Amino acid sequence: MCRRVLMIASSNPGKLREVRALLSDLDLEVLPAPSEALNGIEETGKTFAENALIKAHAVAQRTGNIALADDSGLEVDALDGSPGVLSSRFAPTDEERNRKLLNLLEDVPDEKRTARFRCAVAVVTPEGSSEVREGICEGTIGHEPRGSNGFGYDPVFFFPPLGRTFAELSSEEKNAVSHRGKALRAAREALASVFASS
Repeated sequence: MCRRVLMIASSNPGKLREVRALLSDLDLEVLPAPSEALNGIEETGKTFAENALIKAHAVAQRTGNIALADDSGLEVDALDGSPGVLSSRFAPTDEERNRKLLNLLEDVPDEKRTARFRCAVAVVTPEGSSEVREGICEGTIGHEPRGSNGFGYDPVFFFPPLGRTFAELSSEEKNAVSHRGKALRAAREALASVFASS
């Protein structure tokens, strides 16, 4: 019997690693969507959930497989919630995004450097039915990048309960507390329901 295929609407290797790890115990073949299925998708949503649905609908229709997409980003209170849905477009590279963020917060005191990662996960069938789940992780923005694990804003996102940045955590530690981990754990029930009815 063929394993059920779940197509991930992302080409981000860090994101794919996290999704695979968090869903590793499910009887699914978790595959990255081919580049042609991702081409030309415009994330025009005003929320993470809208963008996740845009990506998942496109990949499900183009591949004929059930698709999972996440849209996530960093919300910094001192910047009125920016970069938010524009997190990946805040600057060209991870390093430049982190440097820009730290520069903007240069004179902001520690108690006002609160921030959160927010993630929305969408599961969509080729027929168009969809489920969305969200996860949030609260933290603060440090004063310099620390750690070499993870990706994106992980080196500057400090997680007080563990006393380290996300980039200083092991993959297992991060997945246990992260926004994406929470959203994907919430999405497992949706995945089971979607595959049961497909």
